[in-house]
Amino acid sequence: MITRILDQIAATARAAVPPEFGQDVEKNVRAVLESTFQRLRLVTREEFEVQQGVLQRTRDLVERLEKQVAELEGRMNPPGPPSAS
Repeated sequence: MITRILDQIAATARAAVPPEFGQDVEKNVRAVLESTFQRLRLVTREEFEVQQGVLQRTRDLVERLEKQVAELEGRMNPPGPPSAS
């Protein structure tokens, strides 16, 4: 997908300049964009969805563990009248 976007942008840049400069402009625009995208460290949709799944499973686990801790704390400290000390 990124390649298609780069192709479209480079072709647009090439069309915007006189024909004798078109090929150089297209090559330079493509190089700048590829460099920029590499620095952005983009991920694919598939990688994003995998990480989203991992995050959701982690959240579910944290919620279950929080409930478990609250239940155990409730057993250790049953509610009742405050003790007079």
